[in-house]
Amino acid sequence: MAETLYFHDNFFSSGTTDIYNSQKEIVGTLDLKSAFSDGVDVLDPEGTLQLRGYFPFFSHKWNVVNSTEDTVGILRARFALFRKLFEYEASDQGFYTIESEAFSREYSVLNPSGSLICEFKRVDDFFESPAFQLINYSDTIPSIEWITIVMGVNAIQKRRRRNNAAAT
Repeated sequence: MAETLYFHDNFFSSGTTDIYNSQKEIVGTLDLKSAFSDGVDVLDPEGTLQLRGYFPFFSHKWNVVNSTEDTVGILRARFALFRKLFEYEASDQGFYTIESEAFSREYSVLNPSGSLICEFKRVDDFFESPAFQLINYSDTIPSIEWITIVMGVNAIQKRRRRNNAAAT
């Protein structure tokens, strides 16, 4: 059975925001570390750290680690013409492909055999902070990990926009 969750970034990428299920119940919290870094902690409803996502120093890869700082996976952007393409390497499960059309706000996640296992999309308005809907069709990778990955995709895209703005 598919699990649907909703969560969002803050306008200045700092502070905490709640994670909701489709019944509008709070099922966790995102702790957006600060406006000066792109790190995020994913907490359970009791406030216990479950996963952390961040860019290591001088890296363009988004690391996902658990509460004991063991690497769970690594997200990286891949070059593609006319579409957005990312790759998530789960520590013990292989490579997952995350793709979207160039100007779309909807993303598909394919497992190593090419089957659709997860989808997410931005559901915010133009001038709002990014908000996401995540639909996880599989229990291979838990939804809490996909939330960390979605926030990583968002962080990679924000970093690209900042770099492109600085270059002009």
